[in-house]
Amino acid sequence: MSTPAPDPDTRFWSPALRGLSAYTPGEQPQGTGWIKLNTNECPYPPSPLALRRMAEAVDERLRLYPDPSALALRQTIAAQQGLRVEQVFVGNGSDEVLAHAFMGLLRHGRPVLVPDVSYSFYPVYCALYGVACQPVPLDAEFRVRVADYRQPNGGIVLPNPNAPTGIALSLGEIRWLLERNPDSVLVVDEAYVDFGAQSAVSLIDEFPQLLVVQTLSKSRALAGLRVGFALGHADLIRALSTVKDSFNSYPLDRVALAGAQAALEDQAHFASLTRRIVDSREWLARELQALGFHCLPSSANFLLARHPRHGAARLQQDLRERRILVRHFNQPRIAEHLRITIGSPAECEALVAALRELIDPVRHRDSKVTPA
Repeated sequence: MSTPAPDPDTRFWSPALRGLSAYTPGEQPQGTGWIKLNTNECPYPPSPLALRRMAEAVDERLRLYPDPSALALRQTIAAQQGLRVEQVFVGNGSDEVLAHAFMGLLRHGRPVLVPDVSYSFYPVYCALYGVACQPVPLDAEFRVRVADYRQPNGGIVLPNPNAPTGIALSLGEIRWLLERNPDSVLVVDEAYVDFGAQSAVSLIDEFPQLLVVQTLSKSRALAGLRVGFALGHADLIRALSTVKDSFNSYPLDRVALAGAQAALEDQAHFASLTRRIVDSREWLARELQALGFHCLPSSANFLLARHPRHGAARLQQDLRERRILVRHFNQPRIAEHLRITIGSPAECEALVAALRELIDPVRHRDSKVTPA
């Protein structure tokens, strides 16, 4: 058992850091033999074209700084999204892009509205940048009710699909919210949009207060590269660029720029990855329901599930002892749920087999998992 870290000496810390509860990322285990279904990573390799381009980028040019404007990458994104290049911002993962949005677009002395069950980095950014955070409760079925966001605010941040629920809003609901919220920024975090939700990008030219944030970590299998981007009115993008250039003018290195552009160009690989993950998600949902789990309808690359007779914390620990990692959030409303990343068919089958043994060990001896 590891020894707890001693309490830090905070005499020299800035006052804003004292009492700040930092974001806790999912476990990244050391060694091999783990089935990682806890951090929403892609179970398949990145685009071969991206890997080749990154290898080609590792040469003597690394002595030079990368393009601080990431122009070639932004041009590729703009062309794919039907936007102008000045409507595109790129950063070191969507987390950094979101951080710049909180700093540059959401500090207006009024509360920022976020769902009460959502990405737990949002309240961390609020606390870090001195922004009041106003959680807005999801309904009893864990859905966002856009009518609840029609209240005074300094900005709204909505993941679509939501995380960790996986439930998506329609484009019509986002339009409704934009029409009734003309005077502050709406950030739509589309980290998981490629697995079944509607993107809000088509609304950007109509609504100057809309900022859409996406990532290459999930559907492009590049979580280890750290590339995210924002799409919006040029004035919003200029705000993000001002924050970036006041913080780090070179957030993406040469290798990341090359790999990201190639991954976006390889549309066939992208389509294959997303199709396989969606197929596995539907298979896993059926198998979990057959075991008695209640699964929320997901448009993401994960499922949020609970079992009425087995506690989530105990199941997570029992699975970990079998070297299978899933995510448990010990927080109100979802403490009895597990968030399960969609893995490969073999990983999903291993998870179902382990859960069957844990939930009904007697019947498990005579049952088999139907392959995904």
